[in-house]
Amino acid sequence: MGINFLSYINVCYFNRIYLCINKFINNKKQNIMATKWNLDPTHSEITFKVRHMMISNVKGSFTNFSAELEAEDDTFKNVNVKTTIQTDSVNTHNADRDNHLKSEDFFNVAANPEITFESSALNSEITGNLTLNGVTKPIELDVDFGGINVDPWGNTKAGFSFEGKISRKDFGLNWNAALETGGVMVSDEVKIAGELQFVKA
Repeated sequence: MGINFLSYINVCYFNRIYLCINKFINNKKQNIMATKWNLDPTHSEITFKVRHMMISNVKGSFTNFSAELEAEDDTFKNVNVKTTIQTDSVNTHNADRDNHLKSEDFFNVAANPEITFESSALNSEITGNLTLNGVTKPIELDVDFGGINVDPWGNTKAGFSFEGKISRKDFGLNWNAALETGGVMVSDEVKIAGELQFVKA
């Protein structure tokens, strides 16, 4: 009877220790992901490039977007990334072309005012979910981490460059026009790139 009682006491004791350790680990995890980095829009850009008439490239950008990082440490290997682009900010330096891109033939900004990208891991490449034209698909981007520095006003900043490519058709952007000599007006492949600078909160 004494042995059973002691065994019971030991089990209760170790169970309590286990619960305490578990609670400590969970609290530690929550505290680790506490460092936020906010986008510095004046030193950031998101651009794209498509083949036009199969002979040259047309470039464009989005002028209104936001992004934030939440990282465990300054290596950014364990990080939550969220980027939101306002679709109607597309700019190719031609009003007629921009209006066409905003129409139902392409971005359909009335129905899909935002493009989003989310990921939870960042190395020399980043894989995340891109939502464009109401369609969400995983994409992979090559990333170059430029490092961390402090500006003259004491702000800690981190810089990243990225590039990749997507298929328009994957996101339902199917508009095109056939050329008399063969080929199409706009390529299916879109090359995307960006320079992003973040400020440590």
